[in-house]
Amino acid sequence: MTQPKNALLGDQLVDKVRRKRRLESMTSPLPDHTRVMTVSNQKGGVGKTTTTVNLASGLARRGARVLVIDLDPQGNASTALGVEHDPTITSIYEVLLGEAKLGETVQQTTDHENLMCVPSTINLAGAEIELVSLVAREQRLRKALAEFLSQSDEMYHYVFIDCPPSLGLLTVNAFVAAQEVLIPIQCEYYALEGLSQLLGNIELIEQHLNPQLHVSTILLTMHDSRTNLSNEVAEEVRGFFPTQTLTTMIPRSVRISEAPSHGETVHAYDGSSVGAIAYLEAAAEIAERSAAEYARLYPEGA
Repeated sequence: MTQPKNALLGDQLVDKVRRKRRLESMTSPLPDHTRVMTVSNQKGGVGKTTTTVNLASGLARRGARVLVIDLDPQGNASTALGVEHDPTITSIYEVLLGEAKLGETVQQTTDHENLMCVPSTINLAGAEIELVSLVAREQRLRKALAEFLSQSDEMYHYVFIDCPPSLGLLTVNAFVAAQEVLIPIQCEYYALEGLSQLLGNIELIEQHLNPQLHVSTILLTMHDSRTNLSNEVAEEVRGFFPTQTLTTMIPRSVRISEAPSHGETVHAYDGSSVGAIAYLEAAAEIAERSAAEYARLYPEGA
């Protein structure tokens, strides 16, 4: 027997209230070291930038100090966080070319006082070619970020790097600068398409350029619990990545889709929506993993 529509809406409202109260009662631990995470998936349309800004925003709202580095020439992360990314400003482009320090480019976002952003500009589109002839071209972002973090007056708990949906020197710089890779995977047909290539590229970076790099987190996005396909994809991903896949899944949500057009994260656009709650839950889950993750990376407390 089909549940009446009003009863279904009532159940959904009760569930939202329960989840919000649970989040409000939780305290998210802060990592002892800065966690640098590259958000990557070479398949387009999986919610990569959406995941970057909303997880960063969620962690900021849970007490962490967060920096987003927009390494995508499209600048969508910069737009969502309300920071200026006109071609005339000093951006990550100048940092990669050695013409500016990272600290000179950091902007306060309009989203939250704990959330900062290094913007991208359209100038970054030509950086792939310009980097080819430079010394240590794969290490430019890593060195700039390490210098910035060591000199910063306040500790950043998380750094998220949003990179293009392709493997070029920009993405390689993101992988070399990070310790962790976060992969958003949409619960749709062909969800795992190209994933083996991405994992192979990460393994190559780990072997030759960055031995600390590893896939720490898989986040399932665009999940629709009403369809068998979404549930089957989620089950398949968990089968491949049982320890990396977060319990939280991000649902298909109109509010999540609308927020970028307003230059906002979903938390700023509609913080009471199911999508905003889901990203807060994912952020809380990532924070809970901090202690265990850093015990693995720094077994002697280094």
